[in-house]
Amino acid sequence: MSNFFKSLDWKLNLSVLFLMAASLVSLISSRPDLFWKQLIFWLAGFILIFLIVKFDWRPYVNYRGVVFGLYFLVILLLIATYFFAPNIKGNRAWLVLGPFNFQVAEFSKLVLIIFFAYFFSRKRLGIGKISNIIGSFVYFLIPGFLVALQPDFGSALVLFCLWFGFLLVSGVKYRHLIISLIIFCILGVIIWQSVLKDYQKERILGFFFPGRDPLGINYSVIQSKIAIGSAGFLGKGFGQGTQVQLGFLPEASTDFVFPAFVEEWGWLMGFVLILVFGSLVLRIIKIGLESDNNFNRFICLGTVILFSTQFIFSVGSSLGLTPVIGITFPFFSYGGSSLLTNLILVGIIQAVFVHRSG
Repeated sequence: MSNFFKSLDWKLNLSVLFLMAASLVSLISSRPDLFWKQLIFWLAGFILIFLIVKFDWRPYVNYRGVVFGLYFLVILLLIATYFFAPNIKGNRAWLVLGPFNFQVAEFSKLVLIIFFAYFFSRKRLGIGKISNIIGSFVYFLIPGFLVALQPDFGSALVLFCLWFGFLLVSGVKYRHLIISLIIFCILGVIIWQSVLKDYQKERILGFFFPGRDPLGINYSVIQSKIAIGSAGFLGKGFGQGTQVQLGFLPEASTDFVFPAFVEEWGWLMGFVLILVFGSLVLRIIKIGLESDNNFNRFICLGTVILFSTQFIFSVGSSLGLTPVIGITFPFFSYGGSSLLTNLILVGIIQAVFVHRSG
């Protein structure tokens, strides 16, 4: 057992542990009722990491039948949410499993990374073909559309970023990327005109016009900026954040966990948090570049795309730099489905590292 733990990449582990410890500290202050739930998911996630690394199931997920089986499973689960998921905060996104709610959109991110790693590692030399680009787009579009129906446009956008990110790292020609962006813009116009509801349009307009409706659509961002701006270098102290403790900052454990943490622990710890997350991403990139095959490299790079996209939208929305679309900060925001998905990916990456010469 000691040899097993020594074989793990502890630079990666320590980054994850720091983010998760900071998450638990923030939860104790803002939502102590959620602390134990998050701790249970944390422990379950580390058990999954142990199982994934110990038994190294990478060869199995790099098999056509398994990859397509996972893909169609997530499609079926997304369809099931449309019919069976309860309405929670206006979304039908969670399947109820006993005392826990399982968010299928988070599982779809994991599956799409595995699927695209398989697809692009085999199509890499011919990825410039229009047929392959369109084919990969269709594989994104089906789960992306089903997630958007929930409606969860934030997760749908993350799935799009995964697809587009894989195109970027696979060496596709720039003119094909431009064509892809044009198609996305056309779809965006259609979605704006025919799909988006008024409150969703208001969120987007609120991003471009920060002074618009300060007590409504821009309220959360304004309170977030107040929390960060009033924190000072060392913060107000544990349990002393006025925006959090007095309830002015909404969703302080999920969408706006970063400003909630910074208000109490200061700009210094906020900067440390960002540095730790950056080191985690760089470590995954290094493991991917040093791996022995394209599938492993694409798994690592797909994970980097996922984590980076979520980080940019989570922190960016807190600062008013991106629209508020309900994206979690990896390993830091509360959420069992998100945490387990991220830890499974860490387990796969640890398997890449441990078995890199095997």
